Amino acid sequence: MLTIGSLKATMRVMLPPATPATAALRVARRGWRLQYLDSAQSLALGERALALAANDDPLGSGWALLVQGFYRMRHAAPATAMEVLIAAQHRLATAGDAGAVILADVGMARCQLNSGRHRAALARLLPHRAEGLSLLRDQERAMLLNGIAGCYSALGDSAQAFAYMYEALRDTRPARSYGIDVVLYCNLAHELYELGDYEESLRYLEEGVQRCAQLNNRRLLSTLLVNRIVCLTDLNRAADALPDIERLLQQPSGEATARSSATGYESMAVAAYRAGRTVLADTLAARACELLADEPAPDVQLELTVARAEQARARGDLTGAAAIMRQALPLPSDSGLTLRGRCLFVQTYADLLQAQGDSAGALAQMRLWQQLHLERTLRASRARAQAASLQTELMRLQRERDAIEARSRSAERAREQLAAINQQLSQRVSEVQALKAALEQQTVRDFLTGLFNRRHLNDVLPSMLALAQRNGEPLAVSIIDLDHFKLINDRHGHVAGDRVLQGFGALVLQSLRRSDVACRYGGEEFCILMPRTHAHAARRKIDALRRQWRASSFEVDGGVVSGSSFSAGVADSFTAEGSAERLLKAADDCALDAKRRGRNQSVVFAAARRIGAAADRAPTPAFAVQPHAPDLPHHS
Repeated sequence: MLTIGSLKATMRVMLPPATPATAALRVARRGWRLQYLDSAQSLALGERALALAANDDPLGSGWALLVQGFYRMRHAAPATAMEVLIAAQHRLATAGDAGAVILADVGMARCQLNSGRHRAALARLLPHRAEGLSLLRDQERAMLLNGIAGCYSALGDSAQAFAYMYEALRDTRPARSYGIDVVLYCNLAHELYELGDYEESLRYLEEGVQRCAQLNNRRLLSTLLVNRIVCLTDLNRAADALPDIERLLQQPSGEATARSSATGYESMAVAAYRAGRTVLADTLAARACELLADEPAPDVQLELTVARAEQARARGDLTGAAAIMRQALPLPSDSGLTLRGRCLFVQTYADLLQAQGDSAGALAQMRLWQQLHLERTLRASRARAQAASLQTELMRLQRERDAIEARSRSAERAREQLAAINQQLSQRVSEVQALKAALEQQTVRDFLTGLFNRRHLNDVLPSMLALAQRNGEPLAVSIIDLDHFKLINDRHGHVAGDRVLQGFGALVLQSLRRSDVACRYGGEEFCILMPRTHAHAARRKIDALRRQWRASSFEVDGGVVSGSSFSAGVADSFTAEGSAERLLKAADDCALDAKRRGRNQSVVFAAARRIGAAADRAPTPAFAVQPHAPDLPHHS
């Protein structure tokens, strides 16, 4: 690899006096600017420029090869593109164009990424960062930064990936972006769904697809559509992905590629199988096996394995499907597999084992999925600030682009358009504030039930208790544990269990006061804080909630879950005096006692304390019990 230092030394010796741009260079540069706007025209101009270049025109021929190399990097095998880019870099070095030499390395690094050599790609690009930012402008600078972002994304460092994408956008001018902003929309969406933020990813994919309507770049459109298919499939909305699959299949042969060496057929096949379109899925799976036989990307091979397993399952061969998945085990720990790919594999394997009746194996896989999902969540939390900055920058870029388009449509309406832009700016400020509030909510809300999480409980309980003690008011705490929840997971699967947890969260939200605080305590346990409420009044509220829960029913795959119950413990700050930890432990101990007494009941903590005249007349028992028959939930 040529370095900037050696290049400068070469330039001092070999660089001829400045000469006017040749015809070959002008044509090649025009083709370069069109690489995202019109990929076919870009290639045609690159080939024409190479034909025009004379033997003594290394700059013109180097740029012509650079255009062709980038086209092949996106549409051909990595090795083919590498040969062209190396030839381009040598000619550009001879011509003394340091910025173009860096761009050749950007293309070669992308080839390494496509071959699964993520660290080598990053090592190629990082030394160019400082020099590249001073030499390159507009589109080229964004391409360098986006290349570094892609390396960090492949290595699982989302925070760094978002930071470099943000930097690329910050220096991008809409008038000279030449379509790189659409690429960044696509990459942002990809990073978001890798972190599990599918809904936000879909929003940016929709924006990218709409922007692609202004371009003539079928490959970029195909990439956006395949990413949308992946999002919809992971959201259990595979049927909604079918129009995108049909749209991709209507692309001209050879241009419906989603990556330079992979096609997206494996993702389309998985979606089609899960949407029940077996014939279509078989065709897609066969095409994927044909095209991806030598595909080095680990994630692509893993998804192809999932597609083959789905094919066996569609034919009723559950044993064969599980065997296909088992052959891929153990998953390599340091092979470039993304967390999203691992989650897809493990969840599919768990579903197959469950369908075979291997509950223990399915449970082990779901525990592994939970670990992967937690890692995904932690990674998303670390990247959240960078993601917010990037999303804000996208809003800025979109505002500027809208302003340019508005002025170009009608100069007479410029004043009206300016007023509209100011209104949009105000709206975007509101959106950014809403985004900030939403991000803050994500840190304190449980994503499944919509209730607060344990982190929020730990934050608010001490202050609520201190306020209650200062005002001489009771603060009631209830710990709720859903009865026989494991039976629901075992009989109906974890998706059904999640549905039941969501239903309980919704019931709690609609049943409690605005001042009450409801949190998911962990697993199937919940905690409710009730200010200005004695323990016995709190128990009445909890018992009313238990009766509503008893009357609830949920349709799940394989039947209906109804007649569920829970066991609860209740304590208040008058009887469980002291710290927040003591108050929580008192309620938790009572919940455990309710379980021991047969479930479907509430137990109230009452310490040896005199409360009012009633306390003088009779001793207070250690526990007060509201008994109910310990029925199991009904399943049909």
